This record gives sequence, C-alpha cells and structure tokens, in this order.
Amino acid sequence: MLDVSLFSAFLGGLIVFFSPCVLPIVPFYLSYMAGASMSELSSEGGLAPGARKRAFLASIMFSLGIITVFVLLGAAAFGLSQSFRGAQTEFRLFAALVVLVMGLHFLGVLRIGFLNRVFQMDAGNTKNMSVLGAYVVGFAFAAGWTPCVGGVLTAVVFTASTEATAMRGLILLLVFGVAMTAPFVIASLFIGPFLKFAAGFRQHLPKVEKAMGLLMILFAGLIATDSVNYIAQWMLQTFPVFQNI
Repeated sequence: MLDVSLFSAFLGGLIVFFSPCVLPIVPFYLSYMAGASMSELSSEGGLAPGARKRAFLASIMFSLGIITVFVLLGAAAFGLSQSFRGAQTEFRLFAALVVLVMGLHFLGVLRIGFLNRVFQMDAGNTKNMSVLGAYVVGFAFAAGWTPCVGGVLTAVVFTASTEATAMRGLILLLVFGVAMTAPFVIASLFIGPFLKFAAGFRQHLPKVEKAMGLLMILFAGLIATDSVNYIAQWMLQTFPVFQNI
C-alpha cells in the first residue's frame, strides 16, 4: 500500500535538488569533488578517468554528510515532540507557520532577505580533496541549509516528529536525503551531459520556485489542520492502483 509520507519525502527531496537554490551550484560542487576547474569539466575532451572516479567517490561521501545531518534532525525533532506531547498543537502550528512564510517567499508575496542567501565554501586546493573532506563539506552544506532545502525540510522534519516510532521518523528523513542527493551522485558519473542539462534547465528555475511556493503553502495548510493523512486516504480512494505500491 502506498505510504504517502515516504512518497512525499522522496518527491520533496527531488524537488529540492532541482530548485533554484541547489541546481545552479551543483556544477561548482562537482568541480570541487573532481579536483578540476570548471573549464575542464566543460571541455569536449572530458575528464580524466582519475578525476571522474574521484568525483564519484567524493559525491557519495558528500551525500552521506548531508544525510547524516537530516537523520540527526529527524531524531532530535522526534525526541522534542515526545518531550512536549502536551504542546503538539502549538508545535504543529509553528511548523505550519514556518512552511507558510517560506512558501510566500518563493511566490514573491514576501521577500525575506536572509532567505536569499546561498551556502558557499572556499574551494581552496581542490586537488587535495579527500574522502573525509567531502563528507565534512556535505555535513556543512546540510547544516547551513539554503532556503529551498529548509522549507521542504521543515515539513519533512515535522512529519517525522509525529511518526509512531523514532525509526519511522528516521526512515522518512533518510528517504528525503537519498532523494535529494542521488541526482548529485548520478551527475558525477555523467558530468558532461549533466552540465548541458543544467544550462538548459536554468530557464525553468523560476517556474520551479513558484511551484515550490505553492506546494509549501498547500502543505502548511495540511499541517495546520492536521490533515496530512487525509491525502493518503483520498489518493487510495481516487487511485486504487496505489494500493498495490
């Protein structure tokens, strides 16, 4: 049977990767992971086998760093929710408000200065990138989340905090992290085609931003009214095929 929470977390992770805050900086991270310049990445001759292998291994560790932070956030949120069971309504309304404000920001209704920031790093000597270094960079990226990550992450973390068990909550954040980082790992294997795709997709980023805003506002409403589970019931009734997934 379809698990809407897991499906939503997976879909949210994919949307975040292709968002205006993340997709444009992926080529620079690939350059960092491969230990190559952007001109080398864009060259027709392609990368040396060693650089491609280095980018792939580093991207996996980078992804694990991101996922580690997400899982820790899920564990912390679940523990917090269990400690304040009597304030579940306030907790839910606060989460809904955060998601709503970010949704309005992406729609352009509100413009909040600090939400326009982008996580940056000092590339330094990329030739010396280590596996541990890639993990640390991924950890730092997740800890210093961009607004595109934060809005969806807030909704997923809140959902994780209301799961019946801590393990369910951790799995939810794990699914979100894997969905968000898997395209990055795939991109490290096909750097040339990915750079061409990213360049062409750039014109659609404003549309993705608006779509994210609408989805955040919708989810804020579902959180505020405690109606997330009704979506699962509606989907199962409307599309019986989901009962076999």
